[in-house]
Amino acid sequence: MVTSQTKKNNEVKQGNGQPRPALNGMEQVIYNQKGKEVGKIALPEKVFGVAWNADLIHQVVTSMQSNARSPIAHTKGRGEVRGGGRKPWKQKGTGRARHGSIRSPLWKGGGVTHGPKKDENYSKSIPRGMKTKALFAVLSRKAKDGELVLVDSLSLSPKTKEAKEILSSLSSIKSLKGVGKGRSSAYIALTEKKIDAKERLQGP
Repeated sequence: MVTSQTKKNNEVKQGNGQPRPALNGMEQVIYNQKGKEVGKIALPEKVFGVAWNADLIHQVVTSMQSNARSPIAHTKGRGEVRGGGRKPWKQKGTGRARHGSIRSPLWKGGGVTHGPKKDENYSKSIPRGMKTKALFAVLSRKAKDGELVLVDSLSLSPKTKEAKEILSSLSSIKSLKGVGKGRSSAYIALTEKKIDAKERLQGP
């Protein structure tokens, strides 16, 4: 999402006081909610001119997936399973194998050896600079492949019908054709969240 203020910040004043595009020559078309072209904006090269780094992207994505992982599976060892407090039979003289507890992993209903534990920590730490560079690399790749669409303003209401109409209008843009069909998807990023007074009174 790019507003008029963002566009103003990306422009440089000429000698006569008139704004001019940035010198990097990277321009992107701006559309409205109806899918019509309303202008252009110069994209900053430090954000949209970063080279693709597949190894960095993979490292950041896997770390995000690990941090979002919530271990649920949990198995009990032989010391956590209920029962098995006495020796099933004496050590010698029975002709059977020696056992000390019926809750041994060898027995049905016994503990589990090396099973998953819910207290395991899968979190990974990635430096902020690497995260930022990975984000810029993805944005640069999306802009290069023509998969980045900028809208001057986007007003979404809780009604699904209105949101569907807006997406249908934006689907006329070449980059968004096919969105919503099959397994295709689109990510919508907003500059800020606007909450009206009625929503504030109602609470979350």
